[in-house]
Amino acid sequence: MKNIDDLVDSASDLAQRGLSKGEIADELNVSRETASWLVERSGTGTEPETSDDGGPHDIHVDWSAVGRDSNRLYHAGAAMADLLSKKGDDVDLTIGIEKAGAPLATTVARELETDLGTYAPTKHQWDDDESETSDGSFSRNFAQIRDRDCYVVDDTITSGKTMGETIDAIHEQGGNPVACVVLADKRGVGDIRGVPVYSLLQVIRVGSDGDS
Repeated sequence: MKNIDDLVDSASDLAQRGLSKGEIADELNVSRETASWLVERSGTGTEPETSDDGGPHDIHVDWSAVGRDSNRLYHAGAAMADLLSKKGDDVDLTIGIEKAGAPLATTVARELETDLGTYAPTKHQWDDDESETSDGSFSRNFAQIRDRDCYVVDDTITSGKTMGETIDAIHEQGGNPVACVVLADKRGVGDIRGVPVYSLLQVIRVGSDGDS
């Protein structure tokens, strides 16, 4: 995607396919506010909240060149695993945040010789001003927490809310999240809920709102 029009077109297509605003945000690696703004610009949604200058403050991360190629995806996941390789001796479970975090977590789990689990966050249910009414969930088709130490894997951190929710959900299951890893961190965070966060790329906005 090379410009804002491409993002608007993609948001429109995803909305017409029935995806919620939360799912669109996940697919395009943008914040909820940006996803809502893009859908509104496409003419397929209601008007969202925007910033004073007419648009949301966000950074789009397009890693589709990695995601569409299994070899590149493997090497990216292996690099993420390397970031975690010395962060906990007793970790035997890797949790991938659906959707995009799951394939990356598969490689991380293979490289670090852990079991694999996945978590579906509540943001996938979010649409416009509706509040989430259901909790996120761990898939029963994969490994369960069962009071285990674990790693958490996702593609990007935009606000940190999804990662924080996943950490909370792991704690509720009696698990212990040892470390998190992402391809790109758009906030430049060092930790979330006291759990260290590692990233291959940190995207830092420079300007008057760079620390917002």
